[in-house]
Amino acid sequence: MSVRKLKVVLTRRLPDAVETRMRELFDAELNLKDQPMDRAALEAAVQRAEVLTPTITDLIDADLINGAGEQLKMIANFGAGVDHIDVEAAVARGIIVTNTPGVLTEDTADLAMSLILAVSRRIVEGAQVVAEGRFEGWTPTWMCGRKLWGKRLGIVGMGRIGQALARRAKAFGLQVHYHNRKPVSDLIAEELGATYWDDLDQMLARMDIVSLNCPATRETHHLLSAERLARLQPHAILINTARGELIEEAALAQAVAARAIAGVGLDVFEHEPAIHPGLMGHPNVVLLPHLGSATLEARQDMGDRVIANVMTFQNGHRPPDRVIPAML
Repeated sequence: MSVRKLKVVLTRRLPDAVETRMRELFDAELNLKDQPMDRAALEAAVQRAEVLTPTITDLIDADLINGAGEQLKMIANFGAGVDHIDVEAAVARGIIVTNTPGVLTEDTADLAMSLILAVSRRIVEGAQVVAEGRFEGWTPTWMCGRKLWGKRLGIVGMGRIGQALARRAKAFGLQVHYHNRKPVSDLIAEELGATYWDDLDQMLARMDIVSLNCPATRETHHLLSAERLARLQPHAILINTARGELIEEAALAQAVAARAIAGVGLDVFEHEPAIHPGLMGHPNVVLLPHLGSATLEARQDMGDRVIANVMTFQNGHRPPDRVIPAML
């Protein structure tokens, strides 16, 4: 006896192999135009989908969830972060929420390390000089950045990505410090040579480099407020590959303009895709278009995890990557 295929609505284009497999396994409705669904389109989607597969660009709030049809039983997110989904509202309606954890770890850590290197060694600025034909030869004092070896790196959020970044940083000779809700195990701390700070303010004031690697929650919104940004040393650089909402972006723009911070590397923004104009056009500010998971391998792995979660649910079992409010 064949199993009835679930109606799965994808809000964005996914890798071809993922979409093809979804069409084989489910009654999958694809977004062939790859344009973000507006509010009306999302409201229509939750009236016909049994499973909605959104991405970070979709706001799945309580009003949308409460207005969904009774047939909606699952929100299978394409991505690890679920801050754009009201998980509490979904659970209250009996809707299962899943994500794709773990598959982005190494790629995001690579990008964070790349931004540390790019800002410290002025790589983007130097590449632009060459591209514009302004390179006139080597001189002893021109385009000098800062060495990494021996510097202190403060990691905010020592989960999978934070630990992966710490391993890379250790290889570059950085001294690893971190702030987390609780210390990592002694075994991990010893492997990474990591020093724990229970007081974020105290850590920020002593670091040469600060990297944000924590999720966006109510508690971490504007975690780096104007007050906390003022605690950074003038020679410090700030890296964010997590979520833009972690930083009070207007205050960061003011700090850059006042030269109260030496450099910034951002892959995410508070009001993405909009970027605070005060962050644009500075040679010591490297801005990337949300490339953290942008590898072919990661996007394929994300799709595979979505498929595994939906398939498990279709077969009557608990999906492996279920998200509940207590986890947030």
